[in-house]
Amino acid sequence: MKHLIVVTLTFILSLNSFIALGQTSPFGETLSVMGFARAVDVADGNVFIGEPANAHQPGMVYIYRKSDEDWLQHTQLQARDGKIGDGFGTSLAASTNQLLIGAPLRNDGHGVSYVFERFDNSWAQSARIALPDSIKGGFGSSVAMQGDFIFIGAPNEGSGVGAVYVFQKDGSSWSQQTRLANPDSTIINFGTSLAVDNNRLFIGASRGDGGAVYVFSGDNSGNWTQNSTLTSDRVDNGGQFGSTIEVKDNRVLIGAPGNSGGSGSVFIFQYDSYTDSWKPGGQLVAFDSSSRYNFGSSIAFDNENAWVGAPGADQGLGGLYEFIWNTESQTWTGVRKLGGPDRMQGDNFAETLAIDGDVAVSGLTGADFGAGTAAIMERENNNWSVSKIVFSSSISVLEPITGNEVQCSGGMADIFDCENVNLLSFLPISEMGGSRGVQINDIWGWTDPKTDKEYALIGRMDGTSVVDVSNPGQPVYIGNLSKTDGSNASIWRDIKVYENHAFIVADNAGNHGMQVLDLTKVREFDGEPIIFNEVTKYDNIHSAHNVVINKDSGFAYIVGSSGGGETCGGGLHMVNLQDPKNPTFAGCFADPSTGRSGTGYTHDAQCVMYHGPDQDYKGREICVGSNETAISIADVTDKENPKAISTASYPDHAYVHQGWFTEDQRYFFQNDELDELNGNVKQTRTLIWDLADLDDPRFVRNYMLDNQASDHNLYIKGDTMFESNYVSGIHIFDVSDPENPVKKGSFDTEPFGEDKPGFAGSWSNYPFFDSGIIIMTSMQEGLFILKEQMQEL
Repeated sequence: MKHLIVVTLTFILSLNSFIALGQTSPFGETLSVMGFARAVDVADGNVFIGEPANAHQPGMVYIYRKSDEDWLQHTQLQARDGKIGDGFGTSLAASTNQLLIGAPLRNDGHGVSYVFERFDNSWAQSARIALPDSIKGGFGSSVAMQGDFIFIGAPNEGSGVGAVYVFQKDGSSWSQQTRLANPDSTIINFGTSLAVDNNRLFIGASRGDGGAVYVFSGDNSGNWTQNSTLTSDRVDNGGQFGSTIEVKDNRVLIGAPGNSGGSGSVFIFQYDSYTDSWKPGGQLVAFDSSSRYNFGSSIAFDNENAWVGAPGADQGLGGLYEFIWNTESQTWTGVRKLGGPDRMQGDNFAETLAIDGDVAVSGLTGADFGAGTAAIMERENNNWSVSKIVFSSSISVLEPITGNEVQCSGGMADIFDCENVNLLSFLPISEMGGSRGVQINDIWGWTDPKTDKEYALIGRMDGTSVVDVSNPGQPVYIGNLSKTDGSNASIWRDIKVYENHAFIVADNAGNHGMQVLDLTKVREFDGEPIIFNEVTKYDNIHSAHNVVINKDSGFAYIVGSSGGGETCGGGLHMVNLQDPKNPTFAGCFADPSTGRSGTGYTHDAQCVMYHGPDQDYKGREICVGSNETAISIADVTDKENPKAISTASYPDHAYVHQGWFTEDQRYFFQNDELDELNGNVKQTRTLIWDLADLDDPRFVRNYMLDNQASDHNLYIKGDTMFESNYVSGIHIFDVSDPENPVKKGSFDTEPFGEDKPGFAGSWSNYPFFDSGIIIMTSMQEGLFILKEQMQEL
């Protein structure tokens, strides 16, 4: 094999930052949920597919072989010392009897690579290759091999300068032969990509000054000398030249998928033996090119022809282009767009690609809500067609837990860390309407006034699940409301309840609007899950981050609306719900002194009929918005003339996210979603405000947990605060003395990862049922039903 398709460095950096290996950042960057097909290769009729990002198991590599006209999984490989989050399968290089696999996140980002060998009909790990612990650089982000030599990239080494290591086989072991340093520190991430052909090694450095590819020549004695630097003055600074490399004989194709506003290009270089140099030979582009095509994200040679992937083509369907090479004229004479598999927008077909003989494989890394699939293609009578779509079946190792209460004992409840909190039951996402790759997000509750049954309303990427939790040890999935027709799947969905109706919004979802669901329809449940239909769709907004409801006034406040319609600057979009089936627009409020864009964007809010200590506002309707840069307090009693009361912030804010009043409405507890991740603080922080005077909010203190996890949604019931802190789960506090909280208990819903800043685990909780149960969502796990150990149900 003389080609290599690897994960781009941006993905590696994201994996380091977003601990859960596949989450979505607060600003729209979607990462693969499982990473299936982020790296692919083909050799000797075997198809190799990496899955480096499954949050519930260490990285895997799957091997498929054809048997009786069908492609079947032959085996799956895992490192002997594999750990969840190791990134095993991020990069692959395969030959007939040998497979090199990179695990760049292993050992806290130092990285490890593994060699597997085929013996008869099975594969086994034969070597583990690592650098000294003093070297941290994502070792294994890219890999290549040829004969008795293997090449391993560490593009993060030296604060991103990068390096490449060469190892040579000596008997049954591998020894480091040399370290190739970055020749130019202004072009960083040296080792992003690798390709090897005979005695030539091509090393990509894709960031800084447009990017470059360095050509080294080696000899059998292990001496490697740089003899060329390939660049182009037609590459933008953000062009990512060198992200992908494919070489065949005297032609090298270099991908720059970020070039020209993300439309992408592939640059051609031809070796001139007379001058012993590489000369530019033009560039390939998609004939229907548009921004964000990312043409050049993958490249492979099919004999003399070239295949180039553009995963962003056609609004994320993905496209695969074949360029025809004429050997007589030594020119490109045609191009066609290959059909590929049936796919949906966002599937990102052809983000990865490999060919060997009459077999090809291409990754659809965005398919199944980002879990990823792969298309195995075969050539027959000189025509290529898709033979099979493959995917891993291991969505989660977590099974339902129902029937008997699991006591928190010795710090554990089943496999979950805990303190003074028992597990009543657990339902995986697959047990409540979620298909492969679906994550869940927000949660709210509703009690049926006719039956007193309690229900959990759970946001999914593709809709809303309703679960009967009235018997908390035996929750029952009641039914599903799909997302609005024509809207996009979204990691952000928010739900609130008023007068037996659920009101649902979604962010970054296109023209979603606000769905209204008549919750009394659950009474029609007869044992088969109900397919719910919305009563109406409020379409004065398109996408929105959150919906806030004041049940005492009958008004909703849609916040974070920036996707179309009446956005209100992203502030409070006020809606009269007093006739729940006919919501009507009532007005806007935004304080432009807050928010990152200066429009008064509100990320979340709490709106109440005020009965707190400030006599000036008794009986008024007050909203406290968490507005990215500050809290914003407003009097919204008169919807046609809402008024700003005050704002307050703090010098080391990162993202003012959400908060909640104490019962007496004097204190406001607020979380900052990004302060831990950005390094502003080293421990989970909750901020406490004294709002005795709404005109003059007073910062009381930072309350720090002995943990590093990012905090998310918090709620207060009576003298108890319930705070969902992503990877460390829920933390419960006694706030009877609001200026001096005391931790009472915790339950960690994300059992495999470390408690570090990042986005996974507990999204939100709902503690307001009269029964005293706590319901909570965990993004890739499912629904947890909990109770405090001292709580009588």
